[in-house]
Parts: sequence; structure tokens; C-alpha cells
Amino acid sequence: QVQLVESGGGLVQAGGSLRLSCALSGRPFSAYAMAWFRQAPEKEREFVAAITGSGVYTYYSDSVKGRFTISRDNAKNTVYLAMNSLKPEDTAVYFCAARAGYSGTKYPVGHMDYWGKGTLVTVSS
Repeated sequence: QVQLVESGGGLVQAGGSLRLSCALSGRPFSAYAMAWFRQAPEKEREFVAAITGSGVYTYYSDSVKGRFTISRDNAKNTVYLAMNSLKPEDTAVYFCAARAGYSGTKYPVGHMDYWGKGTLVTVSS
């Protein structure tokens, strides 16, 4: 059974930074492409960033490109999301997700295999 546990959320002022972490347990970590999604109140869950199992390829939504960086440490079974220049519109619950054996460029919500419970990020203006 794969489990994903996110951490690192909190309250930050606009322009500030946060780093989210997500630890995977239960399976070989490098076999999974990892992604971050977010869901703001009364909005649909949306893709934020993804990284392939090897860590070679990364993908970002246009709304976070240049501000957020996804990375992974396969020795620690952990994926990270470094968020800089945060804006109030980045406020959301951030979810970590895993997809087994995938190295493509698209990460639809419905195609992810496992999800964490989420961590809240609040950006004040």
C-alpha cells in the first residue's frame, strides 16, 4: 500500500517562500512520476508541477512557471516543491500525487494512482 504524506504548508506573506515536502512509503520511489496539484476553495483541483521518476524531466503549469521548482530525492523517497514569489492566488490546499511507471508530459487529475491528504498554503496580501 502506497502512502503519501505532505508537509510544509503554512501562512506566508505575498512575495514570500515556502517549501513543501511529500514522502512516499510502501513502494520503490523511483518507479513513480510525482506531481503536485492544488485546489482553492470552490475551484477544481489543478495541476501545478510534475517530475519523472529519474528526476530528469520536470513540467509546470503556466501559472507557476519561473516561481516554483519541483525536485526529488530518491534516496529519501521524497519530492519537494519550492515556492517563491508567492501570490495570494496561490492560496490552496496542495496535494502530492504519484503515478506508477509513467514518464510522459501530461498529468490529468484522474490519471494519478495515489494521493496524499494535502497541506494548506495561505498567502496573505
